[in-house]
Formats: sequence, C-alpha cells, structure tokens
Amino acid sequence: MAGKKGGKSLNKPIYCITILTTAVISLTAAAQEQAKPTFVGSDKCISCHSNMVDSLGNVQSIGHAWRASMMALSAKDPYWQAAVRREIADRPHLQKEIEDICSVCHMPMFRTTAVANGGSGEIIRYVKGGFTPEEQVLGEDGVSCTVCHQISAENFGEHGSFDGGYVITPSLSEQGKVFGPYEVDAGLQRVMHSASAKLPGEGAHIQQSELCATCHTLFTPAVDGNGTVIGEFPEQVPYLEWKHSAFVYTNTCQDCHMPEVPVPTPITSVLGEPRDNVSKHAFRGGNVFMLKLFNKYRDDLNVTTPAHELEQSAQANLEHLQSSSANLEIASIEIAHSETVIEISVQNKAGHKLPTAYPSRRAWLHVTVRAPNGNTLFESGALNPDGSIVGNDNDMDPSAYEPHYVEISNEDQVQIYEPIILDYKNEVTTSLLASATLAKDNRLLPKGFDKATADEAVRVHGAAVDDDNFQAEGDLIRYRVGLPDDVDAVQVSAQLMYQTIGYRWAHNLEAYNSHETNRFVGYFKANADVSAIILAKAVNN
Repeated sequence: MAGKKGGKSLNKPIYCITILTTAVISLTAAAQEQAKPTFVGSDKCISCHSNMVDSLGNVQSIGHAWRASMMALSAKDPYWQAAVRREIADRPHLQKEIEDICSVCHMPMFRTTAVANGGSGEIIRYVKGGFTPEEQVLGEDGVSCTVCHQISAENFGEHGSFDGGYVITPSLSEQGKVFGPYEVDAGLQRVMHSASAKLPGEGAHIQQSELCATCHTLFTPAVDGNGTVIGEFPEQVPYLEWKHSAFVYTNTCQDCHMPEVPVPTPITSVLGEPRDNVSKHAFRGGNVFMLKLFNKYRDDLNVTTPAHELEQSAQANLEHLQSSSANLEIASIEIAHSETVIEISVQNKAGHKLPTAYPSRRAWLHVTVRAPNGNTLFESGALNPDGSIVGNDNDMDPSAYEPHYVEISNEDQVQIYEPIILDYKNEVTTSLLASATLAKDNRLLPKGFDKATADEAVRVHGAAVDDDNFQAEGDLIRYRVGLPDDVDAVQVSAQLMYQTIGYRWAHNLEAYNSHETNRFVGYFKANADVSAIILAKAVNN
C-alpha cells in the first residue's frame, strides 16, 4: 500500500530494518549528538533522493531537480551579487548590515550558523573566494535541503516569520530533526541518520504556503540619503497577494511550484516504497533567463549542476510560464470613420500578481495592427535588441516611466504591468534600500483580488486604481488606431511579453565599477535579445 501524506499509518516492508548494520543500530546517544551539525550539504541528501522510478517507470529525482533550480543556485546568482555590491557602494558604512540581511535567504545555512556563533552573514568574502572549505559547503549550497526541511511551524503566518524569520527546529541546541510530509518508521530513520546525521519525522507544515512565505515575503528597510531608516518597503510579497486572492481556498504555493507526481513514487532510492502525492522539487517559477545564464556562464559562476539538467529546468520553467500564467484575447474589433478600436483582454491565471516577487520583473503588451496586404499600420510594445521596449519612457530615461493606460492611441504608449519605485525624494529608483513607496503598481491581479480592500503591502498604485477595467483576474485595454481611407479590415496580433530583469534594472548597475556589477551588465548586454519570452498570444481570425 502506498504511503499517504497527512499522518496515516504506512505498511513497511520487513526487510527495511533487518538490513541495517549493527554499527548503525548501536549508535550511542553521545555519538548521535556529535554527528548532528545544524546543517549538512545537499550531497548527503542527493545520493539517496535521486533516480527513483515511479509506478509508470519514469525516473523521478528530487535531488537532481533541486540542484537545477534557482533555490540551489541562490548564492551564485550574479544579479543578486551585483545588486548587493551596488547597495554597499551607495552605503559603505552599512556594509555589514547589508550583507547580513541579504544573506538571510540567499545563503541561509552559512548565515544561520554564523549568527549562532556570534557573527553575521557575509557575501563579499564568499564572492572573493575567501570562505574556508566548511564555510564554502554552507554558503554555496544556497537554499538547501536541510534549510527548508528543518523549519518549524511555530511562527507561521506571523509578520515575524517574514524577512527570513524562519525558525530552525527545534532550536540550535537540539539539532537533528528534519520534517517531511510522511510518517517514517524507526528503521528508515536510522538509515537516513547514518547518511546525514538527520532524523526524519512527519511535519505536515512543510506543505503550507507559510513555509515559502518566510523568505518570499520581504519588507526592505527604506533609508534616506544619510542611511537613516525612515520606514519599510514591501519588496516582494507574493504570499500576501495570494492571501488576498481566491487561491487561498484552493491552492498552496507548493501546489503550483512543486507539482505532485501523479502516480505512486518512492522518495528514496534506498529501500524506498511507493508514496502517493510526492512533490517534485523543480521549483517552477519565472526565472528562465537566469537559468540560461547559469548554463552559459557555468565556469565563470562555478556552476556544477550538469548542463543538460539546467537546460531541462529552463525548459520546464518556460513551459510552466506559458501554460499557467495568462490568457490573452482580442475581445473586439470595430472599424468606423477611418479608425479601428480594438479591445484586448489579458487574464492572470496565477495565484498572485503577474508578474510578482522581485520588482525587476515586468510584463507588457506587444500589439501590432496590419492592413490586409500585410503592411504594418500600428505597433506598440516591440522589444529592441538591447532588451529595451520601444516607446517605454523608463528605458529611455531612468527618471521617467510609462503610466497605466486605459486607452492607447500612439505608438510611443505601452501598457506595461510593473512596479515603479520612488525613493524618499520621490525620484524613480531601482535601489531596494532607497525604496520608499510606489508610483505605479498595475501588475495583473489574481482571481478574487479586491483592489478596494487590499492593504498597503499589496494595493494597486497609480492610474490603475481608478480603471474599472482593471480588476481581479486581469485587464481590458482599448487601442485606437487611425486607418488609411482604403483600409476596411485589419489583422491584429497581440503578445503578452515578460522579462525577469527589465532593461533599467540591469543598466542602472552600469554606474558602479565593480567586478559583480560589470559582470552582470556584460551578461545582460550579450543576451538582451533573448531576455524576454512570450507568455501568451492572440490573433484575430
């Protein structure tokens, strides 16, 4: 009988205990305690939690899927490293604090251990190759297995759990227990303990959205020109967006980003028995561009994940984005008095805003109107080869930005779904520590999202507030295009485009002459023409 999540007893094969060696069974309490570091590297987990075969004969690999994800590569993220360097350059007197706060979720094992030993998180020393071998294991493993699977549920959903406020269970003085969704008998516990110094136990909270919220709900301190904290800014709050949507009743973060294997599957290649509802550890998300950069510059970034696994991960993320993000429709086309009025509907299928999370992300409409002979009459939102959007004020001028539109009638107008951040002087910025408020946030809303009752952290900003066609699930926007007298029909194509890192978020790093900033700007310029993907498209018949 297959194992079930949620506490039901499991039938265990008799041999699972009898093969244990005497040496493993006879571990003394003192020896076990000495064998329990707070964290262990992923290599201790991957060896057993990969190459499992499900009941249909398909290979399922928890470890291999994870190591090709942004979770595993979080400490090596070249954009993150560049952004940290930029913040330090602007505020060198706050370097220690910046490195500490920025390592909480990108280098959690190293940072948690450092704090427990009286230190703090460090990033620049890691980037420079200054870590000891022991520190290197903890630092470069990113968001690793024994981080998420040791988090306690004790402060879940509370504000104190956000900003990396996860609690490693049960405390740093009582180490060794890791959580999973299944019951694990004593024999299998000993097998895992012998390999990793960790004892597995059932913890249903591992599948709650609140687990993800500990690092994916971030309020950044807002500082003025002197480095004085003047408030806090909701840097990324997809969990709170989800809480204000209809998805809170139907889907958790894990349901979408860690889909389940549809058939019984072992979770370990050593004595594994088939389990129902095994969650894949691919962590599907919106960062196809960065995964491709990791593969292309793997030697430069010290990436050890096999190239084919990274390519598969990028492709799986692309398929997820294109199948689960949005729908696009040409709702109506009317032609009269030498003009056409076109209404385009875009619907958000995600359980949070689209795009969500880190504010460098943006989506926009690329709309083209052609005459029956194929001649282009109008085009809004084309992508330039350098990664900028034609007509976007912000890409041309870092102090300006495109407003939210109800109607577009000029090719220099573009409907861009994005956050535009203002600093304490009300100037547009891409510095997180300078972020004080939002001039614009018209990212597409999820199903059930009431913009009238949304709290400050997730509310709509700018002209979209008063746009009655901008509501839960999407936006309806009108395009008004003049036509030559001899044109009485049009061909319309629409694409919803998406960039993980918008042009301005990359190019604002150019002013900082450092290894990290120069490296990422170079990466972006060399790959700008493939920095965007199409989420959805529509054409008229």
